[in-house]
Amino acid sequence: MSEKLLRVGTTYIPVTNVELSSVWYVNKLDAELSYKDEDKAILNLANQSIFLVKSKEHQSSNFIDIYGEERFSLTFEVNGLDALETIHKDFIGKGIRVGDIENRGHSGRNFVFYDLDSNKFDVWSELSPIFREKYFISE
Repeated sequence: MSEKLLRVGTTYIPVTNVELSSVWYVNKLDAELSYKDEDKAILNLANQSIFLVKSKEHQSSNFIDIYGEERFSLTFEVNGLDALETIHKDFIGKGIRVGDIENRGHSGRNFVFYDLDSNKFDVWSELSPIFREKYFISE
């Protein structure tokens, strides 16, 4: 097979209120709203299409690992530790629920944050080398 999957194009995130959630993502994460109806909102965020899909209460994209820990299903990348620290402070200032900056034993640092429906996301200070090269981003 010569063809292969090239990228993740869309991520679907369950939300209980499409209107409130789309406003939150636009105001808190600087997402760009490209479409919205009663059942979904389509956002452009971090070089990806994010669909906020109306779901029943207590749904989230989180899962529990074998050790009983709640895990995130999506990690955002930023360009270095300074960027991570700046975004962490910015998120706190915007009233976003965030965790501490952590050293998880691999390169870079991380922190988690949550949206209105407690969907848990990760932020990592290490930008993918392929992304860095493609978009001419220097360290």
